[in-house]
Amino acid sequence: MASKKGWATGLLILSLLATTACGSNTAGTVNSGSNVADASAAEGSSAADGNEQVTIKFYSYNLAIASQKEGTQQLIDEFEAANPNITVEGIPVPSTEINAKVQADIAAGSPPDVAQLVFDGLDFAVNNFGAKALEDIVPADELAQNLEGFSANGLKLGQLNGKTYGLPFTFSTPVLFYNAKLFEDAGLDPGQPPATWDEVKQYALQIADKTDASGVHVGGSAGNDWIVQALIGSNGGKVLSDDRKTIEFGSEEAIGAVSMWQDLVTSGASDKLNDSEVIEAFSQGKVGMLLFTSALQSAFLAASEAGGWELKAAALPSFGEQPTTPVNSGSSLMILADDAAKQQAAWKFLQFVTSERGYTIITSKIGYLPLRPAIVEDPEYLKGWVEENPLIQVNLAQLERLTPWVSYPGANWFQIETTLLDAVQKAIQSDDDVSTIMKDAAARAQALIQ
Repeated sequence: MASKKGWATGLLILSLLATTACGSNTAGTVNSGSNVADASAAEGSSAADGNEQVTIKFYSYNLAIASQKEGTQQLIDEFEAANPNITVEGIPVPSTEINAKVQADIAAGSPPDVAQLVFDGLDFAVNNFGAKALEDIVPADELAQNLEGFSANGLKLGQLNGKTYGLPFTFSTPVLFYNAKLFEDAGLDPGQPPATWDEVKQYALQIADKTDASGVHVGGSAGNDWIVQALIGSNGGKVLSDDRKTIEFGSEEAIGAVSMWQDLVTSGASDKLNDSEVIEAFSQGKVGMLLFTSALQSAFLAASEAGGWELKAAALPSFGEQPTTPVNSGSSLMILADDAAKQQAAWKFLQFVTSERGYTIITSKIGYLPLRPAIVEDPEYLKGWVEENPLIQVNLAQLERLTPWVSYPGANWFQIETTLLDAVQKAIQSDDDVSTIMKDAAARAQALIQ
């Protein structure tokens, strides 16, 4: 048993360190009704007209993560089998390095043809990497036909200024994982998880009082700001104005969201661990609730099975009766090729990996959500797998109200994001005035917008 626990904890930590924007390998099997032959029938994945041999370079951070490499390579292999005149040279690049590598390779005159880039860098990629709008390289009727059945909310994630620069590829939403055994030990009903942040605080204090575990941890104060954006949005706020000119995380709504987070910590409802530490603690059954990326589900399942407790999941809690605005983590695929033949080959690749078959592989083998929702009811694709993995239903439901992960404008986008995260960490790690912290951060971030 000890070795199983150690393996599960190690997997969780590796998943977190890889990137909070990435998922972990998902356990379970998938219906094998769709095979390589079916791939040729997937829309846009048939062999290209003519005999021209084309090679495209694909930078992928999923290929750089051990638990996700196999599924990502399967996507490439099936595509190449259906398109024998196209070779995809998959190049693994860690997510923390991929933007810098793309920028350096562009400067060196050897950019990738397709790159897997995280959504918070969308604006920068469009304006600095030469990302191609699909509307500019794909006939309108073909593009419309291919995007039929695609999650409308998901599609918005790769759009900027009315055009689609990134085709959403892999992503997750924030989920409240919880330990059913700790709920029972604290006298709580595991079938009735908290729906609001007030209830989260109440439940967490009861868990902390009745058990040896801590009550709750809200992840996402470091790394990327997608969970912070989800909390601010769920309290009616924004991090950036609609015209993309004004920083708004100094607003009363943003202050209120971060104040709730601070109160969880100062009241004793939340632990004071960092995200990496709490991943290990939750896997060991020492934390009652954890709000974090849904992509860690399979690793948490392994940990719960090894530890003898039941993992459950609930939706992002709300601020009173306000509707929640789940923000995604994850990536889109962008076409950077200038050569027309490579652009068309890249487009065919994007079509396949985001097809019904592609998302069957992505969900069952890599661990992310399917952005073609109908396939979860189709026995040819994910119906059987979803029945074996019911926790994904919470995540699927949040697709309906998904809010795009906002990318900040200009070359200082990363510094702006870091300014917000530093302010959140300062607030939740102290009892200092949240209003002062957030307004000061917003003013400094505003000066970074060009």
